[in-house]
Parts: sequence; C-alpha cells; structure tokens
Amino acid sequence: MREYIVPAVSSVADGESLSDAVYDNAEAFPDAVAFRRRGGDGSDGWTEVTAREFADQVTAVARGLIAAGIAPGDRVAVLSRTRYEWTVIDYAIAAVGATTVPIYQTSSPEQISWILSDSGAVAVACESDEHRATVQRLRDGLPELRHVWQIEPTDPAEPAAVDHLVELGGSATSEDVAARRAGVRADDLATLIYTSGTTGRPKGCELTHRNLLTELKTATEVFPELMSDRGSLLLFLPLAHVLAKVIQCGGVYTRTTIGHVSDTSNLLADLAAFRPTFVLSVPRVFEKVFTGAQQKAHAAGKGKVFDAAADTAEAWSRAQPSPGVALRVRHTAFDLLVYRKLRAALGGRCVAAVSGGAPLGERLGHFFRGVGLPIYEGYGLTETSGGATVNTPDAQRIGTVGRPLAGSGVRIADDGEVLLRGDLVFRGYWRNAEATAQATADGWFHTGDIGELDDGGFLRITGRKKELIVTAGGKNVAPAPLEDRLRAHPMISQCMVVGDDRPFIAALITLDPEALPGWREQHSRPAPAEPSDPADLVEDPELLAELDAAVKDANTAVSQAEGIRTFRVLSTDFTEAGGELTPTMKLRRAVVAKSYAEDIATLYRR
Repeated sequence: MREYIVPAVSSVADGESLSDAVYDNAEAFPDAVAFRRRGGDGSDGWTEVTAREFADQVTAVARGLIAAGIAPGDRVAVLSRTRYEWTVIDYAIAAVGATTVPIYQTSSPEQISWILSDSGAVAVACESDEHRATVQRLRDGLPELRHVWQIEPTDPAEPAAVDHLVELGGSATSEDVAARRAGVRADDLATLIYTSGTTGRPKGCELTHRNLLTELKTATEVFPELMSDRGSLLLFLPLAHVLAKVIQCGGVYTRTTIGHVSDTSNLLADLAAFRPTFVLSVPRVFEKVFTGAQQKAHAAGKGKVFDAAADTAEAWSRAQPSPGVALRVRHTAFDLLVYRKLRAALGGRCVAAVSGGAPLGERLGHFFRGVGLPIYEGYGLTETSGGATVNTPDAQRIGTVGRPLAGSGVRIADDGEVLLRGDLVFRGYWRNAEATAQATADGWFHTGDIGELDDGGFLRITGRKKELIVTAGGKNVAPAPLEDRLRAHPMISQCMVVGDDRPFIAALITLDPEALPGWREQHSRPAPAEPSDPADLVEDPELLAELDAAVKDANTAVSQAEGIRTFRVLSTDFTEAGGELTPTMKLRRAVVAKSYAEDIATLYRR
C-alpha cells in the first residue's frame, strides 16, 4: 500500500485559539483542579490550582505583557525547564496574540543567540541566573530584544518574572486582554519552534493555532480514557518540545489535571507521589525503567524470576488476542509477583503511556503491554505539530507507529520516503521560503524518513534518507533496527552503526553509567574511584562477551550483509552536553563520526 488517508472527525473554526480552553474551563468548571503545582504553598508538596485560579493568573500575566508593549504577532521566547510558570507565561502570550518561541534549557549560547536573533524575539523569560547571564552577554547582537525576565531569580530583591508582569499589569485591564483574545484567529502564528536538528542550523517551524488545535482535538478523540477530566498527567519532557507542548494543551482542553517536574533524577518518586493516570515520555525513559527493574531484581538474587516474568509478559502480548491456557496461568502468577510492583512504581493509577521522539522497539512494547502498561507509540515531527500517526487502544500494532490521525494522510514515495498531509502540517519555515518549498512540494510534507505502510494503514519507520549507510559493496543499510535492539540491552546506553563506503557494518557502543556498579558487584570487579566511569570495563572479556551476544541477537533482525561484523566500546557516553545527542535523544551522527573518527578507523584496521 502506498497511501492511507483518514477522514476528519473534528474541525477548527476560524475564530478559535489555544487560550479559549483556559477561559471556557474557568467559566463552566471554575472549581475543577486544572493543575497540581509543586511547592505552590511554599512546601515540597503538591498544591491544587483550579481552572478559575489558572485563568486569573494567565490574565494577570497577559496584562503585564500588554503593559510591557508586547504587540500581536510579537515573538516572546521562553528559556526554561518544564515548570508551572512556563505554562502560565505560554498561555498569557497566546492570550495577547503574540507568539511563543520555546528554547531548550540545555541550548548552547550559540543556539540561544541564533534563535533569539532569527525569530526577532522582543522579550525572553529565562529561568536561571546562568540563562540570564548568557542572554545578557548576547544583548549586543540582539537589537530587537527589549525585555529579559527571570522566572526564578536568586536575588531576593529581584521579583520573579510572573510577579513582575503581574505588578506591571496594573496599567492594563482584563478588558484589554479580552479584546486581544477576540482578535486572535486560528491561522495566526501560535508558536515558532526551532528544530534541534542533527545537522546544520535549526530552522523555525511556524505552527498556527489551527495546527495545534487540530492535533490536540484529534488526539483527545483517540485517547478519551487517558485525556479527560478523570485523568492526570505528570509532564517531565521539555515543554520546548512540540509533543510536550501539544499534550499539555490537550490536557487543558480536556480538563486533565497536569503537574510538572523539572528535575528527573527522582522521577520514580515523583510519579509515585503524583500518581498520574498516564505518562508521556521518550523511549529512553522506558528503557531505563525496564533495565533498572531488571538490575534491581538481579542484585537481590531474583534475576531468574524477573527474566522469566519478562519473557512471559512479551509472550503474552505477542499471543494476543488469544493466549493459551498455560500462558494465561503463568501471566496471572507473575502479575502477583512482579507486574503489580512495576505498576505501583508509577503510582498505581497509570493505565497507559504515550511514546514519541524515537523508536521504542518491539521488545519493550510487548513487555510493557504484557505487564499491564500499554505504550502507544506514535510518529511525527515539529513540522507536523507533534504526532501525525499513533497507535491507539482500539488499533495497536506493536512495532509500528500507528495509523494517521483523523484528517491526515500518509503516502510512501517511490524512493520509500514518508510523506504527510493534513491541517496539522506546519505553515512553513520562518523566513526560509526555499526550505519550505522543498519540504512541501506537491502538497505533501516530505519528512526525510523512510517507511512502509501495511495493509491496515499502519506505518513502520525503517530509517532516515540521510542516515542510510551505503557500504563499499553497494549495500544500503538502515541503522535504526540494529541500534534499537542494541539499546534494549541493560548494559548499553547508546550505539551508532557505521559503515559508509566501508567493506562491512560495525558499531560504536557506550555503556550505561547507572548499570556499571551492579555489573561490577555481580561479577566481582573492584569499584573504581568514580563508580560511573566505564574505563576499567571497556576491554573486560566477560562484558565484551555479553555485548557480543547482544550484537548477534540484533543481527537476527537484518540480513547477513547488513549485520554488525565488529564493535568498539567507548569509555565516554554520548550526551546532549557533549553535542552527540539532540534534546530529544537523537544521535547527531556527523558529530559522533567526527569526534570518534579514530575509533571508527580502528574498527576497520582490525
């Protein structure tokens, strides 16, 4: 099948905008709990924020923006981790008809400078002293930037951004905000999100209110049990990412109670305390949950039980809808012994999860469905307002990224490229007509990804056009299937398959710092001064044998000519800070290839 189109089930009126839901909820359900805010009462607990309170706060900040001279269409940047204030400022920007320009908190000064200058941002709300200092150093090159507000100042004499804007708003009225809101149209620019990109300078993706409203309306239609006034969501992905942004907007639209976590180092404890009904995450987090539970079980001498339970969960999922009697009995037994504990670790109320940003892998998908936590994997880009396809409770095929959302279509081009269309596709690239024309030729958005459509309309992503490896023998190899399987191993953090213009396929592998102490203890290896330092293990024969077995297992997913012939374990992990990963944990292959050129050369000298 080359094309699959799904009819629309909802529409967006010309006068609709994102902030409508804030005020509709405040009027119809003023006492409903819209958010639970950590530390809102000065403690470390969770404080409830009603729909009326949230609308009042958005209005107060919007009045401040008007008083500060923010005009309709102006770009206002937010440079911050995920937090409640991010959301208040974002909706206030929407309410006054301006455009939010989100910036990842981990962005480099060069990236921050480019985004602020290219967008022509007139104001920025930054979170920390470090962020503010960076922006101040860049001020000479940012002639359009008039305001720098700090969300969390350390100087007690300096008001926080929200407080400052509320105080400033005394010269504007609620009627001024209402008039601004009334003037916002569905086709106005809501947000300008710069793609993190694996190469080159980021491009600004123009997403309108119609784009985002189309996305959230169709998403809430297919997940009625997850996104509703009975549900709750703990957001920890960066709100600078389009998927987190649109899911939050969907939560406000459906009156799903939302909480925010900025620091994920204690994520399991936060999940247990907040007790969400569903989780939005990227595959790396689910990999960590699985490997963490596996390592904990092995360290406690219960490794065989856990491994048997994991095998049973996967088998039970693969056997759906009709697992045999013996499998059902084993599954019930392991539910009492293992699965309930895993579900309890997420708070005990979580019934499902949504994953995006990178491939999840079939094994993890079947494992989590088997333990009673189905993960609905989807696919999309910033240019498609987040998810363009998704698996749903009514239509799930693990190993695929689902069917197109209602009102959208998928086409597979002659060269295998995935093309998308629908109202969720962006307006274009900011100030880059040439790139827009190239990406949206013939009415379809060209994703750059390679994929396949099955007879049910389910899409499977098999690689990136620019990431296809062509060996010296002319064999085309997609690295994603090999890398996804390898990353599922508990000792592997990241890996990159190489082989362009080379005689065979090889791989660079990094070790998971969190897994190292447990492996050393189980194998009687002395602990180094820094337990997370892998230097003593990169040539360890026993560990290399484990990794070799993992490579052989990964090779079963491809032909012999596409399999990994040899690999090299690196003493340093790939990280966002090191430049090897994007904020959404995608490999920057060109950076890795340049930084580890000698290691790659060594693979072929062998």
